[in-house]
Amino acid sequence: MSTDNEPPNGTSGTEGDGARYVRLQVELVLELTDTGELTGAALDQIAGDEFMPDEERAHARDAVQRDEAEALAYLVDPFDLVTGVPGVELVQASWNSAHTEYDPDDDEWDLWEDEADDEADEQDEAE
Repeated sequence: MSTDNEPPNGTSGTEGDGARYVRLQVELVLELTDTGELTGAALDQIAGDEFMPDEERAHARDAVQRDEAEALAYLVDPFDLVTGVPGVELVQASWNSAHTEYDPDDDEWDLWEDEADDEADEQDEAE
């Protein structure tokens, strides 16, 4: 581990081979506990957006009142995830929100399963 805030392997992050780009993928499953509160917050966000054109504002209000996933998408901003992270600049972001079937007991939702599979594959390759 480097103690000088240098990147691993002695490289300097932006010198030599150019800037480094990293794709960070995050997947969240959220339980909607109060859809009225969620929708209200999204409507407040839309009303307070001074840069949103009136036509878009009307469409946005309609969308969040019809679908809680749309309301959530108006409130969650991936830019907030990296604001204040030293040494990075957000270049591009996209996100969506959609309803999903969720069963915490289903193996499909075992977040650690993929990691365990990767570790097992690496161990098999090493042998």
